[in-house]
Amino acid sequence: MKAVFITGCSSGIGRASAELFQTRGWTVFATMRRPGDGGPLVGLENVHVLPLDVTKPGSVAQAVNEAIAIQPIDVLVNNAGYGAYGPLEATPRDSIERLFETNVLGLIEVTRAFVPHMRQRGTGTIINVSSLGGRVAWPLGSLYHASKFAVEGLSEALYFELEAVGIRIKVVQPGRVATDFNGRSVDINVDPALVEYQSLIQALTASTQRDHYRTEAQVPAQVIYNAATDGSTQFRYPSGEDATEGLARRSELTDAEQFAEIKGAFGLS
Repeated sequence: MKAVFITGCSSGIGRASAELFQTRGWTVFATMRRPGDGGPLVGLENVHVLPLDVTKPGSVAQAVNEAIAIQPIDVLVNNAGYGAYGPLEATPRDSIERLFETNVLGLIEVTRAFVPHMRQRGTGTIINVSSLGGRVAWPLGSLYHASKFAVEGLSEALYFELEAVGIRIKVVQPGRVATDFNGRSVDINVDPALVEYQSLIQALTASTQRDHYRTEAQVPAQVIYNAATDGSTQFRYPSGEDATEGLARRSELTDAEQFAEIKGAFGLS
């Protein structure tokens, strides 16, 4: 029986992934900051719900060591994520630090904890959950996009670095997903005194309200499972029609064309 270690399993993509791997006969280490948020994962056969705060190195070491003591880990899924949106100058430093500590430094800390284990075994797969927003950026998302662009660059370099020791790196790029991410894991930073941004904020709010396209969390969960089990060296895995189409468009368009298309989509042109 193979084992997977997944971060950010309290809801959304992480929980759906944990449930899918469990139904396929895997041992699942489902981690989250508060194990009491484990919900339906608690009590499932071969599922171990562990406390893990990816922003705290001591918490990472404890969770990784506890999991490895139970069973060798075949697949790591770095899924824990956080978002901060709004004008950059309206965003407080603590929100910026929380975002990068979770999305970038936390992912690096968990990865670093598992690499020696996988290197010694000569095998393993690390799947980093990025985003369509790791290749395509929108207004007022500068910090979130910066963190996901960082995950893309980190993963691409590690693809070569870890291949030499038998570890595969893969990136899953979901589009918009119907989870409670926006309610649980997002800071919206808007300062009404910064009147120059208000028309932009209103345009983006209206665009978001018109946009009802969302995939269910089970869609990226299935893509994550496929990436873990297809035995290939494929690197990027888009998830959802919007991600597939958006990534294809980004590769086809010049910067000027892309920027004009984004402005049009948000009613800014």
